[in-house]
Amino acid sequence: MYDDYVALIFDMDGTLVDSGQLHEFSWTATLNKYGIPIDGPLMRSLAGVPTKETLELLIRKFNCQVQASVHEMNEFKEQCVRDNLHRFVQPTALIDVVKKYHGIKPMAIGTGANTPEALLVLKQCGLDQYLDVVVGADQVQNPKPAPDTFLRCAELLGVDARQCVVFEDSKLGLEAAARAGMVGIDVLLMHQIHNDYYLR
Repeated sequence: MYDDYVALIFDMDGTLVDSGQLHEFSWTATLNKYGIPIDGPLMRSLAGVPTKETLELLIRKFNCQVQASVHEMNEFKEQCVRDNLHRFVQPTALIDVVKKYHGIKPMAIGTGANTPEALLVLKQCGLDQYLDVVVGADQVQNPKPAPDTFLRCAELLGVDARQCVVFEDSKLGLEAAARAGMVGIDVLLMHQIHNDYYLR
């Protein structure tokens, strides 16, 4: 199906990994702890935006007087993710695509999560063995919808950006792929993968 591309790049959360409930649980705990309102549709629209940027946006939007630093809140959320990984995460149906092209085409993860968190999630799902490169938000200056994440993946894989295909579940991610000059695959439309994240 993807034979025409030289390399495959996957977003992680909601794309290659079913982690919507993990992040909803962790975000809910974090926002409740620091007194920030929870707006489900807004949180869903921010899927793929790094934690610190999401926190800054929420604090501005709701004009919150938060005593803790964004760094402290980010650490709390990431610890919550680490503590609850085993309860929630599993690979999506895209694992079949990954296995099909493993050892045939280079593959990368380009995620809005920080690299250490991404590596933990991938290891928990048994996906780490299939991927050549993992690029987290901490490795680029501008997160999605900027193209930096996917361009960095292509650079590390040693492949021309125009020869890469990107699998994404979010509008921001698909925009980032387009801006990187890559073909973007909407995993909901093409693979019926639903990100169960703040849907209720």
